[in-house]
Amino acid sequence: MKLATFTHGGATRIGVVVEDSIVDLAAAASELPREMIAFLIAGPHAIERAAAAVKNPAHRIALKSVKLEAPIARPPEFLAIGLNYADHVEETKMKRPEFPMFFNKQSSCVTGPGDPIHLPRASSALDYEGELGFVIGRRCRHVPRGRAHEVIAGYVIVNDVSVRDWQRRAPTMTLGKSFDTHGPVGPWIVTPDEIGDPHKLDLKTFVNGEQRQHSNTKNLIFDCFAQIETLSTVFTLLPGTIVSTGTPGGVAAAMNPPKWLKAGDVVRIEIEKIGQLENKVIEEPASTDSI
Repeated sequence: MKLATFTHGGATRIGVVVEDSIVDLAAAASELPREMIAFLIAGPHAIERAAAAVKNPAHRIALKSVKLEAPIARPPEFLAIGLNYADHVEETKMKRPEFPMFFNKQSSCVTGPGDPIHLPRASSALDYEGELGFVIGRRCRHVPRGRAHEVIAGYVIVNDVSVRDWQRRAPTMTLGKSFDTHGPVGPWIVTPDEIGDPHKLDLKTFVNGEQRQHSNTKNLIFDCFAQIETLSTVFTLLPGTIVSTGTPGGVAAAMNPPKWLKAGDVVRIEIEKIGQLENKVIEEPASTDSI
């Protein structure tokens, strides 16, 4: 199934995407939660009930008439890994990591498909990173690699937008990875039964139609399951946690000269069996929260 968060008629809720329509679970299965994390916490019963609701065509809405939101607007944890494709390691001229290089993206950076990416006032070194992400489906700790697939609710596309000069200012990288709007996620969560092996997915990134990245998740240095084993050794993973699994070669920072994103650019990331995530870059607007 393709599980989505959407807004229609002034209300935001969850549904299941079927071809060019979305099944409104608030109408088709009113006993289910209307928010994605609560839905995941509800467990297998919720998934089974949603699957049954899909069979009834009575509560479908045309996909073009809704606004797709980030599937999880505020994940409890938004984690990512650096230097996880050999060609990206090579282009950065850094050493291949012997241990996964995890960092945090602040959950406030999450934005949805079609939403703008801000070119920040603080920097012009704006870069894209097309990545496969996975969503944790249940609370878990000390998950062995062989059982890691059991705790994944599904897979998403992530653009790990990066402000490179800010990223380099601190070894944690968090500041350069967490500007507002710099965590596009979507367009929906695809459940594992539709994905099969997550380590056989083609990935491409385009900027204004120009292909910048092309790889396959078979090239991950540390695969999805190894990442879960490592992370869950340290702390409890919570339902709704998003883990972005790293980007292949082809980032703007590695070009000579760098092809930084600028206002008006459109970034599209395509991942096999999931779909595409597209966002336009705009100048950072004035904020009502500014002092």
